[in-house]
Amino acid sequence: MGIRTGADYIKGVKARNPEVWLRGERITDVYHHPVFNQPIKEMAKLYDMQHNPKYQNDITHICEETGERVNNSFLIPRDGEDLQKRRRVFEVWAEATFGLMGRTPDFLNVVLTSFATNDWFFRQYGEDRYGENIINYYRYIRDNDLFLTHAIVNPQNDRSKSSHEQESEYSHLGVVRETEGGLIVRGSKMLATLAPITDEVIIYSYPSFKPGDEKFAVSFALPIDAPGLKIYCREETQDGKRSTWDHPLASRFEEMDAVLVFDDVLVPWDRVFINQNVEAGNLLYPKTGANLQPSHQSAVRGLAKISFVTDVTCAIADSIGVDGFLNVQNQLSELIQGVETIRALVRTAEREYTITEQGEALPNIVPLETIRGLLPNMYPRAIEILQTIGAGGLLMSPTGADFMNPEISEDMNKYYSGRAGISSEKRVRLFKLAWDLCGEAFGQRLVQYERYYSGDPVRKMGMFYNVHKRNNPSYPRVERALEESLLMSEEYQKSSKELSK
Repeated sequence: MGIRTGADYIKGVKARNPEVWLRGERITDVYHHPVFNQPIKEMAKLYDMQHNPKYQNDITHICEETGERVNNSFLIPRDGEDLQKRRRVFEVWAEATFGLMGRTPDFLNVVLTSFATNDWFFRQYGEDRYGENIINYYRYIRDNDLFLTHAIVNPQNDRSKSSHEQESEYSHLGVVRETEGGLIVRGSKMLATLAPITDEVIIYSYPSFKPGDEKFAVSFALPIDAPGLKIYCREETQDGKRSTWDHPLASRFEEMDAVLVFDDVLVPWDRVFINQNVEAGNLLYPKTGANLQPSHQSAVRGLAKISFVTDVTCAIADSIGVDGFLNVQNQLSELIQGVETIRALVRTAEREYTITEQGEALPNIVPLETIRGLLPNMYPRAIEILQTIGAGGLLMSPTGADFMNPEISEDMNKYYSGRAGISSEKRVRLFKLAWDLCGEAFGQRLVQYERYYSGDPVRKMGMFYNVHKRNNPSYPRVERALEESLLMSEEYQKSSKELSK
């Protein structure tokens, strides 16, 4: 089949019947539900871009294996040029959504591609069966251009205890029993972003298993409407009925998050990748590139997101004439320099790639992990600057209906204008754009999402330092500085003694 169109994707959404729950209500028609309808259409636009002559050659390629055109996120990178090709689809799709949707299809396409490229890892824990499974699943998703969600985090029950120590035996997702047809699994996982509008779900976990957690150390994939799989959505940040004039972002890019509950769900053997193996579960990330390769996508997506917030903040400052003030210029420069820092790190990661034994090009992990360390602080800071510069104006915007009412439209045009050349309508709409980012529940979800996108930021920074120390057990520059100064001191003392004779 190759690349899908938006219509193909929507047809798939309509054909499925996942068990989706929102506000205590079972949603039986996801496509026509107001909370999900516009996000589905936004995803459809991404699929349509694959067929647009303006983008097609940049974001797709002809698969050597099938002869069909496929998305570049399925490309196994063999050199720096391939990494740049893959980056291009990250850029195009991130720009289409202003970087506000963190789980567009390219993200998990890259994860799955990394798994399939490193099928050797799965083979060593299940003879050849699990390796074949991951390759076949990769081909299935690639060739049908399907949309994946994932759930890789245990629910926040008692974080001081491991999975097998929880009060309820199956609070966390685990294997109940093995059958001739496959595994029977029970329990829950989160945070399945966009789950109601995807095609499939893939399950794996962060490397945190302990002895005794064997039945919880599993990885597999299923259709999103598999019998017994329940999708419990968080409260929506918008109801799907709000005006796009008043809410230009929240009305379009609601990215629903969900907890997945598996009620004795059958996982066929050909969809199993890891089966009750603590060692495999803990080594999955470091051995398959499942952490590194998608961090390239998330870095590019993060760059688009913080670039957009920077542009909005600069536009707000310009619209009311405060960008001539030195303190505001300093704040805007902080944002701009942050954007350029992320951009430079992305390019450095691509240029300083390495090749694995499997012939896979890996971007340099240090710049990408640096981005992951910067963004959880940089993005909330950007929102804070936007709030500070927008000030009280963010709280005082009228609605589109006010501008359309002839009784008060004259006052709207008179009292809400910006600097010379900025009409009232443009200024108000600009401030509403900003409010969606920095004031609405939609925007606050984006802040929290960025803070914890890669996990606990404190833990991640600790891990980053420990890896740095392991790779740098000594500090030659420090030793050289000490040695040279000591030699100079000895020479000085020797010279002083000779002069004193």
